[in-house]
Amino acid sequence: MPRQEAEAGQRTGRIGIPSIRRVDHFAFTVLDLDAAVQFFAEVLGGELCYIEGPVQDQQGDWMRRKLGVHPRAVAHVAMVRVGPDTNLELFQYAAPVQRTAPVPLGDPGGRRMALRVANVDAVAGRLRERDDVTVTCDAVCPTVWPGDSVRRVGFTTSWGLELQLSGSAAPLAAPRGAAPSGPAEVLGADHLALTVADLEASVRFFTEVVGARPLPLVGPRERSGVRAKLRLGPTDRIELRQYEGDGTPPAPGNADVGGSHLAFHVDDVDAAAAYLAAQPGVDVMGEPETITHGPIEGNRWVYFTTPIGVQMEVLRMPDGQLPYERLTDARRASSHAFDWAH
Repeated sequence: MPRQEAEAGQRTGRIGIPSIRRVDHFAFTVLDLDAAVQFFAEVLGGELCYIEGPVQDQQGDWMRRKLGVHPRAVAHVAMVRVGPDTNLELFQYAAPVQRTAPVPLGDPGGRRMALRVANVDAVAGRLRERDDVTVTCDAVCPTVWPGDSVRRVGFTTSWGLELQLSGSAAPLAAPRGAAPSGPAEVLGADHLALTVADLEASVRFFTEVVGARPLPLVGPRERSGVRAKLRLGPTDRIELRQYEGDGTPPAPGNADVGGSHLAFHVDDVDAAAAYLAAQPGVDVMGEPETITHGPIEGNRWVYFTTPIGVQMEVLRMPDGQLPYERLTDARRASSHAFDWAH
């Protein structure tokens, strides 16, 4: 960001993407869309809002220009709401060129979604009983509050997403050995963990270009790595990690299993796109478009790539006026009432 713009932002109290409100959704590419949607519904109480697809362009190169995938790629998309404020956009791609194994968290492009749940002790046992889940970590850790602790359960899924659930490690209210029933109650997104090749550059991009705010670190370094935590608006956080190692494998693309992007809700997509296009190393992928048919007709959006290897999106979704709302009681978590600075 030019120095004059940074100084102007400090004077007005706003640095970052113009008219940004919050993270609208976290997007992930999975191997099996049906299995992913079923998991979030059965285990985490998620609501399926809508399904789009097939999204494709059989003749031109719209898929490459707008989504950054092979021109003949075909996508199916589901929007799932988990908790009061978190939207997860899940993609399944069929593409001529595609990686089907997700990147490990320790490599650049590796990522893990962490959610806070009310009954982490109960859901931990349920995870171990599932054929599509491998528990990789289950630990009770002290918090900054004396006498308090949090239980974190990390796991991978057979359909290509790494997740972590966390919650108070209080004793179970149910009798010991009683089988848990019903889905976990998701309280919200705890953070998105993202491994980057250059931590310093990534922190600078998120703070100076997007408008994130640094948070204090709690806990030890992991695997000789370094990390930083940032607040992304009023509801979400991101944890950036850089691990020591040889080489920098390419991060997964949109069509690769484990690929992802961050989407931000803004009031003015065109102004946000113009601002981003002026930032060094940012490539806005064409002009903003408004969807003219389907379950989210009226959504205005555009993707952009960043110099830190993380793909992002700005959008304005007219919640309350979308076609899918006529067919289901499920609703996306709307972003209109949020203020990035709070």
